[in-house]
This record gives sequence, structure tokens and C-alpha cells, in this order.
Amino acid sequence: MLYLSGLLNRRVVDESGREIGKLKDLVITARDQFPLVQALVVAGRDGTRIVSAADVLSYTELRVRGEGRSDGMIDGIHVARDIQDKQIVDTHGAKVVRVNDLQFSENGGALRLVGADVGVRGLLRRLGVEAPLERVATAVGRDLPRGIIPWHLVEPIAAGPAAVRLTIPHQKLALLHPADIADIVEEMTADERRTVFEQLDVETAAEALAEVEPEMQASVLADLPEERAADILEEMGPDEAADVLQDLPVERRDELIDLMQKDESEDVEELLSYDENTAGGIMTTNYVALPGSLKASEAIDKLRALKPDPESAYYLYVIDTQDRLVGVVSLRDLVVASPDERLADIMNKQVLKAEAHTNKEEVAAIIAKYDLLALPIVDQKGRLIGAVTVDDVVELMLPRGWRKRSMRDVVG
Repeated sequence: MLYLSGLLNRRVVDESGREIGKLKDLVITARDQFPLVQALVVAGRDGTRIVSAADVLSYTELRVRGEGRSDGMIDGIHVARDIQDKQIVDTHGAKVVRVNDLQFSENGGALRLVGADVGVRGLLRRLGVEAPLERVATAVGRDLPRGIIPWHLVEPIAAGPAAVRLTIPHQKLALLHPADIADIVEEMTADERRTVFEQLDVETAAEALAEVEPEMQASVLADLPEERAADILEEMGPDEAADVLQDLPVERRDELIDLMQKDESEDVEELLSYDENTAGGIMTTNYVALPGSLKASEAIDKLRALKPDPESAYYLYVIDTQDRLVGVVSLRDLVVASPDERLADIMNKQVLKAEAHTNKEEVAAIIAKYDLLALPIVDQKGRLIGAVTVDDVVELMLPRGWRKRSMRDVVG
């Protein structure tokens, strides 16, 4: 294996052994999982030269054919300039790390970038003390930790007008769980966060933003272009979008609501009208409500057509012609019911519910006491207007940081 630290500033010689300069950088393209080196940047007495990879006879000896061209310009990523000492995302460990060195592999005359060294060895190698310190560590029965991340698990970060924007789209980042993306962007600068949320697809951006710490969500939206911010809000659940908008200045909030589609904006505005400490302030307007005259088979067909989010399909709420809540049917009861049975005949008429202005702690207590997956919320006339899910209660009862750690303990 070759390392960038061992190649930089070394003599580059021609076929006769004459020095043409010193290696200042390697240029790659970002098309492959393990990118090929396309050219060498060589600094000589008469300026910078570019040597094509096709003219490299040996990377170990840095021996080349000819002297290259002298314009010193080439498209691609310059690894020393653009990657070394920069932050990258370790998409396997779901964290932001800094590149201390870069690992290359030579095979068949070609040189590929295969890994990023983010550990202490990379720093020691650059200082030229890796080997002696490794001998000392071995003598006392210890090992120097290795910190190589395979390049296909890396997502470079680029942000800011002065930075070189890498040509790798955030495809690897988008494959992570939204909670992992949230962890990563929380470690980034504001410019880097904006870059990520501009390049992720809208659905992934919305899911990730919902997982970001509340105090940072508004900052992310405030930094994005208005149209992009409105698109992300439309993809979020109405309750999640309302929570984010609640923390924005009124002028910015109104601008974004005006840009949202009418149905989504109306739901969000309704939720914003409630005190954030009440059931109305934490409920979602994504729920399934059906008339009692519907047959079980028809209700199932309706669910297939609606394709509700998983958390909003825990229960089917039965309403009358005035939208008043009259019963509830669990998914289990619906599935085992005879296809011709009507919802009014299989529903539970003893529905636990709360009014919109009920204190949110009281709502949480009801859900916890009766082991509910969701609690319907009604207005003063008994009309169904929303539901509080168990997810909302977990967020209310357990701070997000503790909730994340608890979930990791369960998964681990």
C-alpha cells in the first residue's frame, strides 16, 4: 500500500532518472467506488506540470515518461488540496471524521484511492514517527490503533463559495437511516448542512430534518432557499412541519407557508393555532377516518388507496355524517372481520379521546396508562380533528438525546 504522506514532495523523475520536479498532488475522478488516479501534479523549477497517469511508469519510484504538459490545469479532485485535512462522512460508522492521510493501491500499473486514514497513525505517519512509535508500542505489548475507512464507505463534504465542490453526489449519505443522517449533520458547519439538505432527495431530507435537534431544525430551514425549504416541509408530517415553523421568525414562517401546497399549508396553519403545550399542539392531522356504513372489505380497499403512514394506520376512526368520533377499529379487528361486516358493527364505541386543549402531559399519561398506540383528539363538539401517536409521547417524555442512546442500546 502507498500513502499520500509518503508520496508528496518526493522527486519525480523521467526515464533517464533526471528529476523534473516534486510531487505536489494526485488527481482523481469520482466515478468509481475506488477512484483511479488520473494525473500527477508536479512542481518544477519552471512551474507546475501535469503528468497523465498513462505516462507513469512506476508510482513506487515516481518515474514517468516525458515531462508532462506545463499548463498546470486539470479537471478532477486534487486529493491533497481537496480531501486531506478535510472532513468526510464515514457512512458505515455514521459520523463526521477528519482525513489525516489517504491510502492508495497500485495494481497493473494503475493507482487507486482505496481508503481514508482518520486515525492517529495517519498523523504519526505524516510526522515521520509512525515506525519508531510502533516499535515502542510493540515492546510494551500494545498496538497503535488503525483508522482506515474504505473509500466506498466515504462521503466527502463540500460547502461554501470558496471550497472546491466535489462532484460526488450525496448518494451514500441518502442510504443511511434518517436518525444517522441527523447525527452526522449535527456535527457539520452551517454551510455543510445546507449543502447536504440541498442535495438529498426531498423525502430523505424531510425524514432527516425531523430527526435533527429541535434547536437546529429552524436554523437549517432558515439557511435553505425558500422553495427548497417549502418542498421539505410539504414532505414532513403536518405536526413535524408545524414544530419546525414554530421556531422561525413570523415573516419567514409566513413566506414558507405561502409557498406550500394548499392542503399541506392548511393543516400546518391549523396546528400552529394551538398552544404547543396542548394536545392540539402535538397532534398530527394524518389519521384515517371512515364512515360506519363502510364494509370491512371496502375499508381495506380504502386503506390500500390511501397508503397511510404506518404511525397513522394503527387505528381506523369511525365518524358520523358530522365528522363526530363515534368509534374505533383496530387493524387486527378489521383484518379478522367478515368482509361484509360494517364498521359500525365491529367498532369499539368506548373510545378513549382527549380535547384539543387538553394538557399534553395528561395526553401522555392516558396513552401510557392504557397502552395505546394513538389517542384521537376532538374539538368541543366531538368532531375528530387529529391524533397523538405513541411516537409523539416518547418524544415528550424522553429527551431526544436520551431516546437515541436508548434505541442504540436496544439495537446493540
